[in-house]
Amino acid sequence: MRYRCAILDDYQNVALKLADWSALKDRVDITVFNQPFSSGPTATAALKQFDIICAMRERTAFGMETLADLPNLKLLITSGMRNAAFDLAAAKERGIIVCGTEAFGSPTSGLTIGLMLELTRKIGLENARMKAGEPWQSTVGQDVEGKTLGIIGLGKLGTKVAAIAKALGMDVIAWSTNLTPEKCAAAGVRYATKDELFATADIITIHLVLSDRSRGLVGRADLARMKPTSYLINTARGPIVDEAALIEALQRKAIAGVGLDTFANEPLPVAHPFRKLDNVVLTPHLGYVTEENYRRYYGDMVENITGWLRGEPARELS
Repeated sequence: MRYRCAILDDYQNVALKLADWSALKDRVDITVFNQPFSSGPTATAALKQFDIICAMRERTAFGMETLADLPNLKLLITSGMRNAAFDLAAAKERGIIVCGTEAFGSPTSGLTIGLMLELTRKIGLENARMKAGEPWQSTVGQDVEGKTLGIIGLGKLGTKVAAIAKALGMDVIAWSTNLTPEKCAAAGVRYATKDELFATADIITIHLVLSDRSRGLVGRADLARMKPTSYLINTARGPIVDEAALIEALQRKAIAGVGLDTFANEPLPVAHPFRKLDNVVLTPHLGYVTEENYRRYYGDMVENITGWLRGEPARELS
C-alpha cells in the first residue's frame, strides 16, 4: 500500500533539501505545501486525501473540527515535542497517531539577543541607511552593559538568555508565576516580583509557553509600570501580551520600543499597526528557524514515518 504525505508550511522550500526522504520513496508519495492556508476549511480541502501530515510548529492548527474533516489521516507529526495547536485528545479518539521531533540547541536565545541589540544599537537601521547612501551616522546607541534585563520565565530558554546577558555585563532579574528565589539563585540571577520587574528592568524578555495561565499575562497595568526608556521583547507567543494595550503604549511612546518575533495572528497581516510604528522591530517568527534546527526537525520526521511504517512510531505524543 502506498501512502500520501503532506509537508506543510515549508515557506522557504527547504524541507526536501535538509533531510534525506529517500527511505520513504517505495511506500510514500510526498507533496510539499509552501504557502500558509488561508483558513481551516481551505486546509482540510487540500489535505483530505493525505494519510500522513508533517506540520511545522503551530503554523497550521489541527483542532477537533479539522481532524474530523480528514478521514484518511493516520499519522500527524509536529516539529518539536509540543504543539498547542494540536488537539491530542481528538486525535486519539479518531485513532490518529501523533508524533514529535527533537530540536537543535537554543536558536531562540540568539534571536532574543539579536532583537535586544537591534533595539539598543540600531544595527539594521544603520545598515539600511548606509546602503541607501544616506549621511554617515544618525543614531546614538545604548550599551547593554550595566543595564537590567528582566526575564519572564526562567526555564531552559530563559536561563540560556540570562547566561548570555550576564556575559554582556547585564544585571539579570527574573519572575514567573511559580518561580522561586532559590531557582533564581541557582541560575545566578535575582528574583523579582512581577511589579518590580516591570518597574525596574531596562529590557524585558518573555520566555513562557502559551497556556490558559499565560494568555494575556502581560497586560495594560504591567506596560504602564515600564519606564519610558525601557524595551519589551517577545519571542515566546503573541497572545501572552495584550496586543491592543501594547499598540496603544507604542503609539503614545510610553515605552521606548519592542522587538517582536511572535504575534496573535500569523502571518502578520500587511495592514497591521505593528508594521507602521518606528519603535517596533519585527521578525516573522524566526526563533526556531535555523538550518541546524530544520535538519533535526525534518530528519526526525523521516524517522517518525519509517518507524510508523514498521509499526513502531517514534516520539509519540500523548
